[in-house]
Amino acid sequence: MSNKVWFITGAGRGMGVDITKAALAAGHKVVATGRNTDSIAKALGEAENLLIVKLDVTKPADAEAAVNAALEEWGRIDVLVNNAANFVAGFFEELTQAEIGQQLQTSLIGPMIVTRAVLPLMRKQRSGHIVSISSTAGLTSYEFCSAYSASKFGLEGWMQALQIEVAPFGIQTTIVNPGFFRTELLTEQSTNYANNPIADYDERREQQMQFWRGANGQQTGDPAKLAKALVTIANEEQPPLRFLAGADAVATAEQVAATLQQQTNAYRELSSAMAFE
Repeated sequence: MSNKVWFITGAGRGMGVDITKAALAAGHKVVATGRNTDSIAKALGEAENLLIVKLDVTKPADAEAAVNAALEEWGRIDVLVNNAANFVAGFFEELTQAEIGQQLQTSLIGPMIVTRAVLPLMRKQRSGHIVSISSTAGLTSYEFCSAYSASKFGLEGWMQALQIEVAPFGIQTTIVNPGFFRTELLTEQSTNYANNPIADYDERREQQMQFWRGANGQQTGDPAKLAKALVTIANEEQPPLRFLAGADAVATAEQVAATLQQQTNAYRELSSAMAFE
């Protein structure tokens, strides 16, 4: 199908804006969703094939209403992009359970809620493509990113299981692992830092916060290019199960694979000697 209906979460800011613009430029219809519809309208302007709908991904009622609005307007959803996310940064011991819950609710449970609302329609169509934006932090973890990585590792485990479950219905899935892209993820609107300081972490915390704040606006990746790549992928008959976005993401994946192979080989004999005699 050349002209598809895209359903994009977090479409009012950051990468969501670029993905929406790329899909529209390619001639697709787009349901652009977010918590603030005025912000979406301001970021995207007017377009014939654009439908703006309010959606807080953590609220099942919002997800159901947004999917129904898409159905009323265009009768189908062909591509779901789980893009909405946040970043709760901090050392694990300094993060409260409430802060960890905030991270998981937006970046893991949110995509599950939206996908649950979309799946019955895609099953009925016997077609569809679910794209979930993960991170290199879904391939490996980093200091100061325990909650964020937990959400992204969870997202990837869920998506890999989902791929097997929905493939018989003609539904395809893609996990996207961006490296450092110049989006709004590291701005004050999207990033929260742990607010439970422990003295032993003071020096390292200051270094980490300087790094993450300094990285904002300096990332090498161009989100417009990633958006165009997603449009290309979504048009393929067999889109990839995983797409590594950026040279840094490719390098990270290669290092993770090499480390896993080294650790497998190092204890292969002991690991393999676990059967009953």
